[in-house]
Amino acid sequence: MTQASAPLPLSTRTSTALITGASSGIGESLARQLAARGANLILVARNETRLEALAAELRARCHVQVHVLPADLNRPGAAADLSREVRARGLTVDILVNNAGLGSYGEFSTQQTAEIDHMIAVNISALTGLTRAFLPDMLTRGRGRVLNVASTAAFQPGPLMAVYYATKAYVLSFSEAVAEEVAGSGVFVTALCPGPVQTGFQAVSQLHESDLLSGPARLTILSADEVARLGVQGMLRGQRVVVAGQLNRVQTLLPRLLPRAVVTRLIARVQGRRAP
Repeated sequence: MTQASAPLPLSTRTSTALITGASSGIGESLARQLAARGANLILVARNETRLEALAAELRARCHVQVHVLPADLNRPGAAADLSREVRARGLTVDILVNNAGLGSYGEFSTQQTAEIDHMIAVNISALTGLTRAFLPDMLTRGRGRVLNVASTAAFQPGPLMAVYYATKAYVLSFSEAVAEEVAGSGVFVTALCPGPVQTGFQAVSQLHESDLLSGPARLTILSADEVARLGVQGMLRGQRVVVAGQLNRVQTLLPRLLPRAVVTRLIARVQGRRAP
């Protein structure tokens, strides 16, 4: 599921990385990974207190510059406002990490419209807008990386999390398409596809109601640190798709081996519903 390239050198020690959703989970781990490699950081999330605490720690431990930009990416125009703020501060984004994401568990017909709109705004609209904002300058410079956090959910439909799975399918498709468009430019786009990760995302998404994190599925769970490590490695190598975890890579092959209707029923069972 990974495609090797021959990327132009990108020194993290002379780069600045903007990371959304950086206050916890995979985003926080990605910030630690990149800071340890000497990258300066722009940390973005809604929770300013947690961002400031992380920034203080990384400045002291890794001796890098860390800028904190609190933002709610669910808000209309958030991506444009964030890109303007970055430029107003005279900052250059060499590595864009679109990590912020939302999920919600339950049947589509019973989900709140606001929840659905929030998922689409953050998982699709903000990610697309930020990529559009910073990619042209990377192309002009002939160097850069974009890391979009998708999911193994991107490879099949997801009953009981229909919108979330669909948004991640968008992230994967979008990332692969743009990666091909910029091929040979010195800029590389990577989709990171983790399976279940034990983070605060599960509580926010009501996944305690699902069987996804129990039974055989628990064997695919990786730590946020391991997912971040694999993601940063793959991004710097110029890989287009990084599926974190060997068992997760096997899982992504199911839609190619089985009829889609069968795969959809299997996912419904894994997520806690006994499909007919």
